[in-house]
Amino acid sequence: MNQAETEEEEQAVTSVKEDLPSKHFTETDLQKEWQLFLADLKRTEILIYNAISSFKLQKKGEDIIEITYPSESAKTEFEKIRGDFFNHFMHKVSHFNLSIEYKNDVSLKKEIITKRKIFDKFAEINPVLRDLDELFKFDFN
Repeated sequence: MNQAETEEEEQAVTSVKEDLPSKHFTETDLQKEWQLFLADLKRTEILIYNAISSFKLQKKGEDIIEITYPSESAKTEFEKIRGDFFNHFMHKVSHFNLSIEYKNDVSLKKEIITKRKIFDKFAEINPVLRDLDELFKFDFN
């Protein structure tokens, strides 16, 4: 394929995209559809749901949606179902000229707190607990 053919295809895609409707939608529309999508995903694909449930979607402009994600692995899981969500959302709000921006935010990571982690946290405060753990061999399972 030469460069002229590539440019013609890009122009064709751009002109088709411009002809599609771009009705206004609100942040509330986006959040409502995202929550419905997550609820459905929770029933059908629990592993993907667990990976992406902490994602934050936010409308940044009339045609821009910013997706804040906690890790690259979670983003990879989101890529598997991204088309499903945005295809449904674009048809629902009749806005077909959306662009997506990604933003990494590690503070969204969900940490599973175990009994051992709680104990270690308290042992940092009071080192005598480590001695008791060695003496009594606590079982935190």
